[in-house]
Amino acid sequence: MISIKDIAKKAGVSISTVSYALNGNPKVTEETSARILKIANELNYVPNAAARTLKTRVSKIIGVYLTDFSGAFYGELLQGMKEVLNQSGYDLIVCSGSYSHQWLPQRMIDGAIVLDHSFSSEELMQLADRGHKLVVMDRELNHPNVNQVLLDNKAGASLALEYLIDKGHRKLYVVTGPQGSYDSKQRLQAIKQTVGRSSDVVCTQIEGKFDKDSGELAAKQIIREYTEPAAVFCLNDEMAIGLYNTLVKADFRIGEEIHIIGFDNIELTEYTQPRLATIDYSKRKWGALASEQLIKLIAGETVEHERIYVTLVAGESVGDA
Repeated sequence: MISIKDIAKKAGVSISTVSYALNGNPKVTEETSARILKIANELNYVPNAAARTLKTRVSKIIGVYLTDFSGAFYGELLQGMKEVLNQSGYDLIVCSGSYSHQWLPQRMIDGAIVLDHSFSSEELMQLADRGHKLVVMDRELNHPNVNQVLLDNKAGASLALEYLIDKGHRKLYVVTGPQGSYDSKQRLQAIKQTVGRSSDVVCTQIEGKFDKDSGELAAKQIIREYTEPAAVFCLNDEMAIGLYNTLVKADFRIGEEIHIIGFDNIELTEYTQPRLATIDYSKRKWGALASEQLIKLIAGETVEHERIYVTLVAGESVGDA
C-alpha cells in the first residue's frame, strides 16, 4: 500500500510537506502542491482513514448495531437514521457480530445506535464508562453517556389485546419474539396484565423469533389444536404474515375462523385480504430521533430519554367472536 513516505521520496520533499499538500494547507505553494498531488495520483495513493481517525479522534461515522437485517422492518428505520446523520455530516455503517463491538474503543466510529439484544448491557455500560456515546433502542440503561429512544411496547400490546377482547374473543394465542428481546418482554408484560383483568380469557403462548418461519410454525400448531374460532396476537407483522399465509393455504377463513393482529404495520400488511390488523408507529421517525439524540450526545448537549408512541390499525383480519 502506497504511503505518504513513498510520495515524499519520489517528490523529493519532506513527509510533512506531503501531508500539508494532501490536506490543502496553504503552507505549501500551489506549484509544489500540484506536483505532489499529481505524484499521489500516479501512485494510486489512498489515504489511510484508520490512521487519520486515530490522529483526529473523529471518524464522522456512526455505527448502528442490529440483531438481524432480514425482513421489511429495517428499511424505514435505517432510512430515518441515514437522513438525519447525512444532514449532520455523518456516514452510517450497519454492524453485527462481536468483532464490530471493538470499533468504538478503536475510534473507528464516533458513536453507536443499538438495537441488538445480543450486545450485552454490561458491555455497553463499560463503553459508556470510557466516554463513548450511545443511543439504545432496545433496553433501559441509566448513564450520562447513554440515551434511550424506546418504542412504547406496553401501550401497543395493550391496544392489541383490548381490541381482541372488545371484539368478544376469549380464546387467544400469543406468538412471542426471541427470549432475549426487550420488545418481546415488554409486550408480554402488558399482555399478562391485560389478560389478568379478564377472568374468562384463556391465552396460550407460542414461542417465536420475529420471523416469517415462526409464524408458519405457530399456524401449524394452531391448526392441530383447532376446535373453535380463536384470535392470535403475533408480536410482530413478519410472524403474522407467515401465520396468515399458512392458514389461508389450509383453507381457514381469516377474520371468521381465525382472527389475527400483528405489530409494526409493515407495508405488506396493506395488501393482505382481508387487511391485517396491527399496531402502527413511524419507524422512520424512530430511526431519525435516535440519530438526532446521538448527535446531541456527541456534541455534549443535554438530552432526555424519548419514547415513540403507537396507534391501533383496525383491520378485517379481526372480526367479532
